[in-house]
Amino acid sequence: MVSGVGNAPLVVGVDSSTQATKAVVVDVETGEIVAEGRSAHTVSGSGGARESDPRDWWRALGEALAATGRAERAEAVSVGGQQHGMVTLDADGEVVRPATLWNDVRSAPQAEALVAARGADWWAGRVGSVPTAAFTATSWAWLRENEPESADRARHVRLPHDYLTSRLIGSRQGVTDRGDASGTGWWSPAGYDHEVLELIGLDASALPEVVEPGKAAGEVAAAIAGQGLPLRAGALVASGTGDNMAAAVGLGLRPGAPVISLGTSGTAYAVTSRRPADPSGIVAGFADALGDWLPLACTLNCTLAVDKVAALLGRDRQDVEPGGEVVLLPFLDGERTPNLPYASGLLAGLRHDTTPGQVLQAAYDGAAYALLAALHDVQGDEGADEPLMLIGGGARGRAWRDTVRRLSGRPVLVPEAQELVALGAAAQAAALVTGERADEVARRWGTRRGVLLDPLPRDEAALERLGAAFERARPLLDAPLGR
Repeated sequence: MVSGVGNAPLVVGVDSSTQATKAVVVDVETGEIVAEGRSAHTVSGSGGARESDPRDWWRALGEALAATGRAERAEAVSVGGQQHGMVTLDADGEVVRPATLWNDVRSAPQAEALVAARGADWWAGRVGSVPTAAFTATSWAWLRENEPESADRARHVRLPHDYLTSRLIGSRQGVTDRGDASGTGWWSPAGYDHEVLELIGLDASALPEVVEPGKAAGEVAAAIAGQGLPLRAGALVASGTGDNMAAAVGLGLRPGAPVISLGTSGTAYAVTSRRPADPSGIVAGFADALGDWLPLACTLNCTLAVDKVAALLGRDRQDVEPGGEVVLLPFLDGERTPNLPYASGLLAGLRHDTTPGQVLQAAYDGAAYALLAALHDVQGDEGADEPLMLIGGGARGRAWRDTVRRLSGRPVLVPEAQELVALGAAAQAAALVTGERADEVARRWGTRRGVLLDPLPRDEAALERLGAAFERARPLLDAPLGR
């Protein structure tokens, strides 16, 4: 047995996100992070395009593992990765073109055409979600229409976490899990939906094997370890999962507990035992990593959008001021919830006495309002007595915490654990070592311990202004300016 703290084994959890790869080395018995490492990614593209070279993720994985100084002692490893991204590989397993990411909205026309071809009810019933721009299925349809040579060269299609996991075990066939696969638009509880695949022109042979929850995907290949990757050959490799599913595992979520994640994107979700199917398209009917379901609504514009407004105003991100009537809808990169892929930011209600701090607060309000509306679509009134769990980088900020409390009127729980995606992946790896369920591991580790903040009185006036602004602005936001 490989020694951890004392004689406890160690495992590695990886979070391959939009901006960087983070790796944590965790003591299986206590859940203590004994080492961590990080390496940045490059994201390119302008307008609606957002792409990364998957080989950059592999480089970053090696650097993050090396930075821990202890990854080679781990008995198991698991990767959590950004959802939806599409990796295309040729017959030799080489990258065909940069991967399209979850926030690449160029496939909006293809999403509209696919929904029109079968209807929203059909999609919700078949795969649990109505595809929007950046679902893997719509990205593939975009590639076939716009880069047919690349689509013809592609023999394997992977998600970001699939790509890394498959390279770790040296598998050309590839492996994935039900959680991440459920975000493609071509997976159902019965497996890959061949009618969807026929509709978008993709053969099932290009897709990876879906590993059952709790099962190992394989072992770290000797050839990979021999190339200098700081992992032990033969160490177990878990199936991994998508980042939202990994965070849910990392929190040890039980059904009904509501979560709002404040990161590059904003997400609102909760675990449920019932399979969701929302024909409105607001709620994505994702699977979780363990056999249940993870209905989720996602907004594209969250912390980065607010930080951009702060930079334009020349203010620190926490430097907000109360008061005023200004409303800011921070849809700087288009938007997914509500489904407005062509939208841009919109500012209204300026007065002579409006201050920069009030404009910045309005950016927070607009982003938080969209997320709270999304959470209501996910849960309705279920779990209304539960504190809102606030996670992600934004959850560390006073302005974000106060804004969510003021607009929701609910208590907020901010867990101390900061790398929940990586911790969730580590819990998956630990489960292979101990034989527990991964969420049981996370609960044993106490990952939900944190600060419980009392609610603030609901700001009904701000909520009314925001609701009115959303409704009045929608016709303007539904199409690109100038069309």
